[in-house]
Amino acid sequence: MRLIQLIALCLLAACSPAGLNHGDGVYAPGPAGEMDIDGLIVGHRLMAAGEYDLALRAYMRAAMQQGLNVDTLSALGSANLRLGRLGQAEELLRRAVEEDAEFVPAWNNLGVVLMERGQAGEAAEIFRHAYALDNGNSDQIRDNLRLALAKRDDPRYVPQDEDETFRLVRRGAGEYLILSSI
Repeated sequence: MRLIQLIALCLLAACSPAGLNHGDGVYAPGPAGEMDIDGLIVGHRLMAAGEYDLALRAYMRAAMQQGLNVDTLSALGSANLRLGRLGQAEELLRRAVEEDAEFVPAWNNLGVVLMERGQAGEAAEIFRHAYALDNGNSDQIRDNLRLALAKRDDPRYVPQDEDETFRLVRRGAGEYLILSSI
């Protein structure tokens, strides 16, 4: 009999107008460990680790949170470049430099895409522009410009060692950093 009374009491409590409502809304806990994590930072770390597909996903999350700004467009373009999606990478990086014509990493990375597409002449001009915007402070951009000019002047030019490869750069804490060589 006691069991039947306990069940009836529980059923009556569930039917009460308050239910799970605690005055100012329905009480339900959020997901465990929910935090505002910057998708760009996560994406940059994944790019550095060579996880380009995961980086692209992190950059897409950042774009959904922040919108398509110069940082997210440049990051999406760079990840697409690493995944071999040169057309998408070029389109995104061109949009990034239209968004902010002084954003050096986007200019540099656009130059890398153009080199991959065999357009050494345009790439050399873009590297020259990026190097000028950076006031000559980036060794990576200078090296990219030097290689693009060599390739433009001699299409059969082949870099002699691993140090002579095109490099992507990104913005982070006011610095331009090498992600890795192509």
